Amino acid sequence: MSSSSATPSVLLNTGVQMPLLGLGTYKLMSPEDVNKAVDAALQAGYRAFDSAAVYQNEANLGRALKELLPKYGLRREDVFITSKLDPKDQGERAMEGALQSLSLLDLDYIDLYLIHWPGTLGLEPTDQCNQSNRAQSWATLEKLHAEGKLKAIGVSNYTPAHMRQLMQNCKTRPAVLQVEFHPQFCQTELRSVCEEHGVCFQAYSSLGKGQLIADPVIMEVAKNYGRTTAQVLLRWAVQQEIPVLPKSSNPDRINDNAKIFDFTLSDADMDRLSGLDCGRKYCRDSAQIV
Repeated sequence: MSSSSATPSVLLNTGVQMPLLGLGTYKLMSPEDVNKAVDAALQAGYRAFDSAAVYQNEANLGRALKELLPKYGLRREDVFITSKLDPKDQGERAMEGALQSLSLLDLDYIDLYLIHWPGTLGLEPTDQCNQSNRAQSWATLEKLHAEGKLKAIGVSNYTPAHMRQLMQNCKTRPAVLQVEFHPQFCQTELRSVCEEHGVCFQAYSSLGKGQLIADPVIMEVAKNYGRTTAQVLLRWAVQQEIPVLPKSSNPDRINDNAKIFDFTLSDADMDRLSGLDCGRKYCRDSAQIV
């Protein structure tokens, strides 16, 4: 656990600690919504915030943090900021895209910057240019990482095939792979690829776009612990040392989602939840992208 973090953290291959809990900001758009969510998150102990160029909220997130960090006696270095390259900037526009994220967030550096999607906006999934574009994007991220503008670099929505391809060609190993992960989609192969190469596997959509909240097995486990189903789903991941990024605009829910470090699921319940794995994906699939 890092000293500046209010929550436990995981050690990245860059030697930096990343909090196990972060606030996902997808669909948080207006300055008011972003401010309210960031304020609630900081108060609840979140020290990581996940944005992306396509979320169109980088500027609002940057402003909210500048305004709210002093309120909690925190500095820039006390929080971990992630953003992601817009699929339209994949390839030769990657430098422009990454620098724009830095500018909009109004930061000297971004803690973690990811290639958001293995494909390029406007290209067919089978177009071979997808492969050369993401290779070019990665080389750009490596350059910005070497300059210290991106403290860690990684990828999102990559399949095992995309990951193996990247590992063969990169100079700098990705620090993080961020993908959909929950009990119905355990990503066993992808996790073993990450483990083999020392890449941190990070979860998004831990609640299966809200669909898993009503799953009878998860509800039963939650009831036994006197917890919400969301807390159980998030706990199931962090208990495997997998960082999570629950997203919400509701301050009460943001606060509830942070209460995942003061209880432990039994081995039997962990296995029971993992046993729900059926390859069910709720988010967009990148498997067809060459």
